[in-house]
Amino acid sequence: MAASILLNLSGSIALLLWGIHMLSGSVQRALGSNLRYLLSVGTRNRFQAFFVGLGVTALLQSSTATAMMLTSFAGSGVVDLVPSLAIMLGANVGTTLIVQIAAFDISLFSPITLLVGLVLFRRARRSDIRDMAQALIGLGLMLLALKLLTETMQPVEASALLRQILPSLTQDHFAAIILTAIVAWAAHSSLASMLFIMSLANTGTVDPISTLAMVLGANLGSALNPLFASLGENPSHLRLPVGNLLNRVIGCLLIWPFVGSISGLLGEWHLAPAPAAALFHLIFNLTLAVLSIGLLGPIARGLMFILPERPSVDDPATPQFLAESALKTPSVAVSNATREVLRMAGFVEAMLKGSRDSFHKDDRNNIENVKKLDDVVDRLFEAIQRYVVAIDSDASNKDDAARISQILAFVINLEHIGDIIVGNLMNTSAKRINSKIKFPSDVLAETDAMHSRVIGNLQLAISVFMFGDPDAARSLVAAKEHFREIERDMTQRHFAIMRKGILEEAEASSLLLDITRDVKRIEAHVAASAQNILEASGQLRSSRLRAL
Repeated sequence: MAASILLNLSGSIALLLWGIHMLSGSVQRALGSNLRYLLSVGTRNRFQAFFVGLGVTALLQSSTATAMMLTSFAGSGVVDLVPSLAIMLGANVGTTLIVQIAAFDISLFSPITLLVGLVLFRRARRSDIRDMAQALIGLGLMLLALKLLTETMQPVEASALLRQILPSLTQDHFAAIILTAIVAWAAHSSLASMLFIMSLANTGTVDPISTLAMVLGANLGSALNPLFASLGENPSHLRLPVGNLLNRVIGCLLIWPFVGSISGLLGEWHLAPAPAAALFHLIFNLTLAVLSIGLLGPIARGLMFILPERPSVDDPATPQFLAESALKTPSVAVSNATREVLRMAGFVEAMLKGSRDSFHKDDRNNIENVKKLDDVVDRLFEAIQRYVVAIDSDASNKDDAARISQILAFVINLEHIGDIIVGNLMNTSAKRINSKIKFPSDVLAETDAMHSRVIGNLQLAISVFMFGDPDAARSLVAAKEHFREIERDMTQRHFAIMRKGILEEAEASSLLLDITRDVKRIEAHVAASAQNILEASGQLRSSRLRAL
C-alpha cells in the first residue's frame, strides 16, 4: 500500500508540475514581449516596480520564471538593481496569490477550465488565443493534480509506515526547512511545494509547527533556482538572485524562532491547516517586502561591491574598440567608435539571416538565438552612444562632429532594425510555428528574396557609412521604392487569395504580408542611413510632396 501511495503521489506531483509549466509557458508565449517590456520599463520607482512584479508573477504563477527573465535584464544593465530587487519582492508576494485560492476546495473548476481550454484551443485560429487556451488547460491540470494529491494523501492515516516516516522527517524543524527547500528547488516551483505541504497538513501527517517550518523551506528553496541558473556568468548577473536569496535567508532566520508562537496564534483563529499554511506564506512574504523595500538602496550598493562587474572577452556585447584612453583624442576615438559600429552591424546582419532561416524551420531555438543577438545589439548601441557623447568636444573639429552625428544616426537605425526583427518578424515566425503553417516553396522563395535583398542593402549601407559614396547612397534610397512596389503587389494578391476562401492559403498569405511590411520597414531604416550623405551632396529634396 505504501508503494502504491508513493507512486500515485509522484504521478500527482508530476501532473502538477506539468500544469504549472503549461500555464507559465503559455502565458509567456502569449504575452512574452509585453511582459518583457513591462519588466524593463515599469520601474520608475521601487513601489511601482513592486506591483509590476506582483502582477507579472500572478499571471505567470511562477516567481522563478519572473526571476529568470529579470536576472537577464538586471545583468545586462537594462533594469537597475534597486527596481529589480523591488520587482522580486513583488514577485514573491505574487506567487502567494494562487496559494490563497488553492487553500480552499476549488476542484470543481478543474473540468470547467479543461473543457473551456480544449474547446478554445481547437476552435481558435490566432496563436495568442491558442496560447491562452493552453494556459487554461494548464490551470485545469493544476487543479486536477491538487485534487489527486488530496485524495492520495487520505489513505496515509491508514498507513503506519508513512505516518512514521513523514513525521520523523519533519520533526526537526531545521531539517524540515532544509528538506522542503530541496523539494522546492528540485521542483523549480514554490507553488508546487506549497500545494504539497498543504496536502500533508490537511491529512494531519505533519503537525502545525512543522508545517510552518516547511513553508519557510519552500520560500528558501525557490530562491535557489535563479542563482544556480546564473552560476558561471559574469558576477554582475548574480546580484539579483543573491539579493533575493539573502532576503529569504534573513527572513527565515528572523521568523524561525517564532514559528511556535505563530502556529499558536493561527490556531486561535481556528483556521484549517491548509488555509493557515497559505496565510503564513502570504504574511511571510508581505513582511519581508515591507521590511526590505526601504533598504534596497544600501542592499544594492552592497551587492555591487561584493559582486563587481567583470568584463568578459567571451561576451559578444562587450565593446572591443571603445578605449576610454582615446576620448581626449577625438580622431582616434571616432575611429574606435566606427570599428565598434561595424561589429554592431555584423550582429544585425546575423539577425536578418536568422530571421530568414526561421521561416524554413520549426525551431524555437532559432528564434531565441535571434533574440539573444538583439540583446547584444542593444548593449552595443548603449555603449557606442555613451562613448561618442563622452568624446572631448573642445578638442573636436568640424569633421569629427559630423562623423559623430553619422555614427549616432547609423547605430540608431541599426537598433531599430533589431527591434523590428525581434518584435515583429520573430513574432510572425512564432505564430507560424504555433499555427502549424508550412510555407509552400514559392512563398519561401519570396521571403528569402526579400531577406537577401535587404541584407545586400545593409551591406551597401555599411559601405556608404564607411566611404560616403553618393552613388551608393542613391541606390539605397531607390531600393526603398522597390519594396513599396512589392508591398503593393503583395497586398493585392492577398485580397485575391482571401476572396477564394481557402483558410490555409489565407493564413499563409496573411503572414507573408506581415513579413513584407516588416522587411519594408527595415529597408526604410537601411535607406535612412544614406540620407545625410545625400543631404551633404545636395541630392535630397526637403519633401516628397509635389508642389501645388
